[in-house]
Amino acid sequence: MKVVSRKIFFTKLSVISALFAFVFGVYMFSNKIERVAASAAGPTPSHTGAMGEANCTACHSDFAVNTGTGNVTITGVPANYVPNQQYQVTVRVSQVAATIYGFQMTAIDAQGRRAGTLVLPSGTPPRLQLDEGFVGSNFRQYIAHTVDGVIPSQFDFNQWTFTWTAPSTRVGKISFSAAGNAANSDGSTAGDYIYTTTKAALSGTATANFDTDSKSDFSVFRPSTGTWYWLNSTDNSFSGAQFGTSGDRVVPGDYDADGKTDLGLFRPSTGTWYVQKSSGGVIITQFGAAGDIPAAGDYDGDGKADLALWRPSNGVWYIFRSSDLTYDIRQFGIPTDKIAQGDYDGDGKTDIAVYRPATGEWYVWKSSDNTTFVYQFGIAEDKPLPADYDGDGKADFGVFRPSNGTWYVQRTTAGFGAVQFGAAGDKPVPTDYDGDGQTDFAVYRNGIWFALRSSDLGVSIVSFGLAEDVPVPSGYFAE
Repeated sequence: MKVVSRKIFFTKLSVISALFAFVFGVYMFSNKIERVAASAAGPTPSHTGAMGEANCTACHSDFAVNTGTGNVTITGVPANYVPNQQYQVTVRVSQVAATIYGFQMTAIDAQGRRAGTLVLPSGTPPRLQLDEGFVGSNFRQYIAHTVDGVIPSQFDFNQWTFTWTAPSTRVGKISFSAAGNAANSDGSTAGDYIYTTTKAALSGTATANFDTDSKSDFSVFRPSTGTWYWLNSTDNSFSGAQFGTSGDRVVPGDYDADGKTDLGLFRPSTGTWYVQKSSGGVIITQFGAAGDIPAAGDYDGDGKADLALWRPSNGVWYIFRSSDLTYDIRQFGIPTDKIAQGDYDGDGKTDIAVYRPATGEWYVWKSSDNTTFVYQFGIAEDKPLPADYDGDGKADFGVFRPSNGTWYVQRTTAGFGAVQFGAAGDKPVPTDYDGDGQTDFAVYRNGIWFALRSSDLGVSIVSFGLAEDVPVPSGYFAE
């Protein structure tokens, strides 16, 4: 991925022309221009270091990748993307004393396919260009520097900003991979440093994420003291906050769309919601009554969790939409049902849904087309746990059966699955603990967490909490 400054090149060229004969100089000129056009104009596709790809050390091989003093970073990627939403993404290549800089980036889903659309910014001359290519059978789109985009405007780094439009529906985890070149502009592939990095955007699988690293954190609420505790997966540091009282029901969610889970509570005695936003500020809203079941979710697709509840006495859902501060009131369910909301159609909006223990049936009202469907999956004793177990961006039907400690899931892409993981008395706490975009089977047992990681099928066993504590991930599901 050679990037060469035209200004520096022509300076070298004038020196050569002065020292050598005219004919020889002309030959060197034409030969050199060809080399510049082939490299400074941008790398060929599939050199970002993404799944199945090489990186730019394929040509710039003097130093192993990521061994210099600089780096490449990707910023602006959302922790959780919203379908069709546009995001401003910036790639920055840094290294002290480098002369010119270049990069290439792609965005792909878990299967290695193009995810979303990269859009060039305006500007003349253009500093960025798009390219396309296949890696195996997977089509991908790339964005990279142009010959006019290699020269930095400040010392020691160069950066490029462009637009990424998320896919029209959720496709699970999306990986942004970039390779950057900090070059010496000597007209060859020697002496340049190559850096790679990857940034991920999820579709809402990390539901107890207090540090925005795309992994859910082991976390609890202690009713006796009204205190939240969480173990940050980024560095295993311990955090806590006093917020709530005994009798409050845990309703975690990202109420401010910053990618972090906020401390949320519903107080049944007064029908009041209390939310401490990670971005700052506290929400206190009287919305509900005794007997109501909190069912927070992003029902309007704006990236923020909405205050919502289901009233068993009349089977009515009450939703307060954060996007326009209006109420959505719908009758859906009967008194013996259990809430089972989730994004079943992948449109980025939480769908109203219930599980009927008497028949083992799921009733789902899809937000994408306002149609309803019924699916039979489970028995009376099962606990409904809808989540994205296969990483395709859609909620799957899932239950935990206490009598045999077995999870049963009907996945939209991977089909039926059954895993024995847990025992009677365990509290099921499924969420994405390893950051791979798939919900992991997990249980909480008297202060000990057991999580079966989908990324490698290993088991995490973590002592964090007391028997009396309420595990935070359980707040997303029916009691």
